[in-house]
Amino acid sequence: MSISLAEDTKNIAPDNSSANNSSADISSADNPSGLEEQLIAWRRELHQHPELSNQEFVTTQKITQWLNAAGIRILSLGLKTGVVAEIGPEHGPVVALRGDIDALPIEETSGVPFSSQQPGVMHACGHDFHTSVILGAAHLLKAREDQLPGRVRLFFQPAEERFGGASQLIKAGALENVDAIFGLHNAPELPVGTFSTKGGAFYANVDRFQITVTGKGAHAAHPEEGVDSIVTASHIVTALQTVVSRNVSAQEAAVVSVTRIEGGNTWNVLPQTVELEGTVRTHNSEIREQIPQRIRKVIAGVADALGAKAELHWFGGPPAVVNTPRWAEFSLKAAAEFGYKTEVAQAQMGGEDFAFYLHHVPGAFVSIGSASDFGLHHPQFNPDESAIYPAAEYFQQLAEKALEELTREK
Repeated sequence: MSISLAEDTKNIAPDNSSANNSSADISSADNPSGLEEQLIAWRRELHQHPELSNQEFVTTQKITQWLNAAGIRILSLGLKTGVVAEIGPEHGPVVALRGDIDALPIEETSGVPFSSQQPGVMHACGHDFHTSVILGAAHLLKAREDQLPGRVRLFFQPAEERFGGASQLIKAGALENVDAIFGLHNAPELPVGTFSTKGGAFYANVDRFQITVTGKGAHAAHPEEGVDSIVTASHIVTALQTVVSRNVSAQEAAVVSVTRIEGGNTWNVLPQTVELEGTVRTHNSEIREQIPQRIRKVIAGVADALGAKAELHWFGGPPAVVNTPRWAEFSLKAAAEFGYKTEVAQAQMGGEDFAFYLHHVPGAFVSIGSASDFGLHHPQFNPDESAIYPAAEYFQQLAEKALEELTREK
């Protein structure tokens, strides 16, 4: 089915009272307009009631209710939050589709009529969008269940923002017998109707660091009697800029960003300690291992020169998303056949815990244009809802094509 962008669904006002209705009358592919309105209503219901990582209890109940109403079987995996469901016969290959369900600790200022009703919590990364897409694919696949040559497993994953949800599902057995997995992220910088992905490294390794700088407190009028931790921390921030620029090839991608500096609590005292925090992003695993070693040397040298001490605390995060070239190319071809404008993506420095799945099974993570004037994690982020239904159709077709491809192999 080709994509129609003539109608701006940002201006559609579906009846949100239908969000809790039975899905039986809208699950058929013969009723696309009804399903499209339902997906938007569900997205808005989720948007109004966002929940943080590992707290998605009501979200889990809603998704379970909507899937049950469509007759889609839920797998009992003992998850505290999140849902795994399945469509198709017990025999044949298994393809997984993943959407994430958690929100962010951000106060929404978008001004949309369905804004978050939870103070300080917002779906500012579009996980409500992703959930609606996979719900739509589920309904479309359910309508064609007797024609499927295998099973489609649906992941509604918690805690992506904390980079722990994928590991929870893997530990629970969600990947058992899965032959290939596909996931999506909306891309606010891309127009609706645009699709991109790439084989190999797509999203970055994500690591976090804290640096504790210890000096000697003193009266601000007598700095010579102390060791200034703020001055030391300032020099460390500057010196850290050389970790990439003078230690990593310009042909490689790496970022070291200091994002928080905290020290002192009054105007006339030099504090004893200052804490720095930040993130490191890389694609190359060897460079990932080298950077913390280099940071330790830099901060130790700077601190020693100024009479202070500096200690690094390193917190390893999710690895890079490394798409299986075969399935990245497969998804691009399917997108072009579907009617998307396709692009080979540039490697990104953002992180995604979808990477953990790809350490166990082949697959691909893709970007779907959502055309928001404000980017991800912005309090005014507002993706274009006209992208939801076409994406649901695409993932239904992608899953079927992948099952057919795997069936031919077996």
